[in-house]
Amino acid sequence: MLRVRDSKIYTNNIILGAKFVSIEIYMVGLVIASYLVGSVSFAVVVSKAMSLPSPYSYGSENPGATNVLRTGNKIAALFTLSGDMVKGFLAVEFLPLGLIPSTILSAHTPVAIGLALLGVLLGHVFPVFHGFKGGKGVATAAGGLLAVNVLVGFSILLIWLAVSLVSRYSSLAAIFASFAAPFVVFWFTQQLELTYLVSVVGVVLLLRHKKNIINLLNGAESKIGKKNTTIS
Repeated sequence: MLRVRDSKIYTNNIILGAKFVSIEIYMVGLVIASYLVGSVSFAVVVSKAMSLPSPYSYGSENPGATNVLRTGNKIAALFTLSGDMVKGFLAVEFLPLGLIPSTILSAHTPVAIGLALLGVLLGHVFPVFHGFKGGKGVATAAGGLLAVNVLVGFSILLIWLAVSLVSRYSSLAAIFASFAAPFVVFWFTQQLELTYLVSVVGVVLLLRHKKNIINLLNGAESKIGKKNTTIS
């Protein structure tokens, strides 16, 4: 027969266990929702809306703003860039607040923000709506980082812009920004959990640029604004 004290301990353990499970369920739901938002490829949407070739059919065959720019249509590239950034921003800014109760979110905000960022990036990279063939994720990650912290987002964008203007290589700028992101996040937020998750984001971005790194080393990488002559 349980004593009163033992009964209270047993009950408290059950409550704590249930609370932990509920937190996990909310976080999994957050990642799934963020992933679905990220799976909307604006390169594909914009190209169809503006009667342009599929971004999978030319250049790097990558559904991103840089590849869309190879069509020579700067407006389409701008819409693609803006859309990919906005979905990253919206996922990080609003999904944690909308899906997780405030009592749970208040104690786990850095993790929720980091998971939303990772989820929307994975959606962009492996979009369920487009046969899991996605883009590199730089614009989406940048938009998400703006939602994390405005200073973080602008710092990353400045790094990308500076490297791209000097080198004229979008991929090289993305590589530098990916390396810098965790350090910038920790500098401005001092949140270790968030920094760890942003580090995972950085690794994903670098892995997506593996081919670009090889091309850069071999001098075969295309520069920004270079129009692909095979587009009809």
